[in-house]
Amino acid sequence: MTTLAPTLTTRFLPAVDQRVRDLLLVTAGALLVALLAQVRIPLPFTPVPLTGQTFAVLLVGAALGSRRGFASLSLYTLIGALGLPVFAGGAAGLAYASGPTGGYLAGFIVAAFVVGLLAERGLERSIRTSILPFLVGTLVIYLFGAGWLAVLFGFEKALELGVTPFLLGDAIKLALAALALPAAWKLAK
Repeated sequence: MTTLAPTLTTRFLPAVDQRVRDLLLVTAGALLVALLAQVRIPLPFTPVPLTGQTFAVLLVGAALGSRRGFASLSLYTLIGALGLPVFAGGAAGLAYASGPTGGYLAGFIVAAFVVGLLAERGLERSIRTSILPFLVGTLVIYLFGAGWLAVLFGFEKALELGVTPFLLGDAIKLALAALALPAAWKLAK
């Protein structure tokens, strides 16, 4: 069995009881995603808005690791589906969670887990390697998001509505995350 590298949060909070730390971190991650979901730019040609959520999902996964990242995004999705206004633009409810953005919400959970797994192997620590976890996480989000849109609208329309308009913005978010995590590790050392 290989020993996994500590995530950024275990480096910053080593002395706190693990259960308390996990609860605080999972909740803080969900709140970060909810906060950045409010940074929302509606696009008139797609039902999917441009938000800061994907950036937050990448950071949460890398900072919290696979299990806590998964738990954090699951909590975020659950509280939004139950009616708390945490989705983009303060939206909430099961109807919203299962609508056109539903695939992205599911993708956030899986992406946080996958990015967390790669972070547990130390890939988010240098600028040279940090692009990989965030690229993989972004692709996971697109796979789930566009996949659900394809079910609703067909494959070509899914690409037109759910991928193409977001490529540039997501490339910028990916690059920012790839710069932010190595910088945070330098501060932690």
